[in-house]
Amino acid sequence: MAADETSIKVSVAARDRLAMLASEHGTTIRGLVEDLAQGTPTQAEYAERAELARAELSSALGTAPSPEAEEKARALLERLGGTQHAPRAAA
Repeated sequence: MAADETSIKVSVAARDRLAMLASEHGTTIRGLVEDLAQGTPTQAEYAERAELARAELSSALGTAPSPEAEEKARALLERLGGTQHAPRAAA
């Protein structure tokens, strides 16, 4: 194992499922896990994106969206499947 590598212990069932998913995506378990790690924002990154979006909306509209408007937008995105992993920001 190279110096910049590590191992992760999972159940046999999880390993088998990861292998199936990797195969369906034409990659390896390693590739699947690395893509997940790199492609999934952290809570801090979600919060940063939300703040940037608020600033952009404020700049474009001349005012920031209300908490109610943000909640409506969040609910719409959740119904559309766009924020399945995003945490709700504290008001």
